[in-house]
Amino acid sequence: MTSILWRFWPAVILVMLPLAQAAEEESLLQESWNDFWLFRFFLNISGYATIIIPGYLLIQYYKRKNYLETGRGICFPAIKSCVFGSETKSSLQEEVSTTSRNEATVASSSSAKQFAKLLVCAFGLQASYLTWGVLQERVMTQTYGAADTELGEKFKDSQFLVFMNRILALTVAGVYCALTKQPRHGVPMYKYSFASLSNILSSWCQYEALKFISFPTQVLAKASKVIPVMLMGKIVSRKSYEYWEYFTAVLISVGVSMFLLSSTTNKHPSTVTTFSGVVILAGYIVFDSFTSNWQDNLFKYKMSSVQMMFGVNLFSCLFTVGSLLEQGAFLESLKFMSRHSEFAFHAVLLSVCSACGQLFIFYTIGQFGAAAFTIIMTLRQAFAILLSCFVYGHAVTIVGGLGIAVVFLALLLRVYARSRMKRRSKKATLIPAPVEKV
Repeated sequence: MTSILWRFWPAVILVMLPLAQAAEEESLLQESWNDFWLFRFFLNISGYATIIIPGYLLIQYYKRKNYLETGRGICFPAIKSCVFGSETKSSLQEEVSTTSRNEATVASSSSAKQFAKLLVCAFGLQASYLTWGVLQERVMTQTYGAADTELGEKFKDSQFLVFMNRILALTVAGVYCALTKQPRHGVPMYKYSFASLSNILSSWCQYEALKFISFPTQVLAKASKVIPVMLMGKIVSRKSYEYWEYFTAVLISVGVSMFLLSSTTNKHPSTVTTFSGVVILAGYIVFDSFTSNWQDNLFKYKMSSVQMMFGVNLFSCLFTVGSLLEQGAFLESLKFMSRHSEFAFHAVLLSVCSACGQLFIFYTIGQFGAAAFTIIMTLRQAFAILLSCFVYGHAVTIVGGLGIAVVFLALLLRVYARSRMKRRSKKATLIPAPVEKV
């Protein structure tokens, strides 16, 4: 293992040199080190490490001590839940029976009622996330307190916004779990921390990227993350893909290239800031991909989506509030809120939209499946670009508009092709195998 690391070390240095050079150039353009995104990123990581490292050492201590058999006392249930859990995973038969029950429920209810539910879900998702997108761009790119004699000031701490979103989502999920019947929780609580950490970092990158790139560019980059996911699957996991997956990936690449090459650069003339935006977006894609894969792995345990929401947001609040207090940024952000009531309203509304959007996501997937949810969210991304251009005056050329249309056409083609493949596989499983007569 050591020899492999030493073999790849020169390549890692060569890759990091342009990043270090660009980061050094950009740091000269910043007002102070506190405003330099790479510095703030590692500062946040160091804050999370002060919680993660002691937690890791405690978990290893309890496992080596065999605390599950020898432990006693008041703290035993809490330690057992956090470190060991009940380790009960749902079997394939239970998943199949649950899926068939859900399909039977959907089929038994009237089509008009289902259509009304779908409209409510679509409206809820669009309203929540379109409002969230507009507010996100407003908070990160515009000033507060501007007047005829004053320029105003921008809010700079993306981590505080992440904390605001997570604390409200935690409250909503906790109340929902307390008022409704939930499956018996089996997963060790510490396993939520992995998805929580990557979720915090992806959200931070999402907010921070808006300091360097436009919102339409960010949305298109998020929509095109299927390309690096396919590349990693091909290289690392040796996965094979259907022809339509390659075709739609090429269409997405062409559409994104058309948009980026035709976009005006008046707002962000520096190639350094463009480079920073690309790096931050790449970080968002990496962290977000890990979050979804880790959550899929956790769903092997018996748990509901709201329990997942509660567990992930619990650790997110723990990490972010710890890091904010260590940096002294928590009080600074509260002072900013007290100085600018408009920002306080925007931050609270941003958190409400995020929490409501998560609930609509879980309900839509549970009632209508992932395909319907993907279509709704793909349309939401298109509407978000149009709304951002209308509200904040982003200029989009004809070629750029065609590029956006190509990207979303490719995404809809992927949804359609995947749904057809699933129907074919279901039909193949329902057809009984022929019985040979002797």
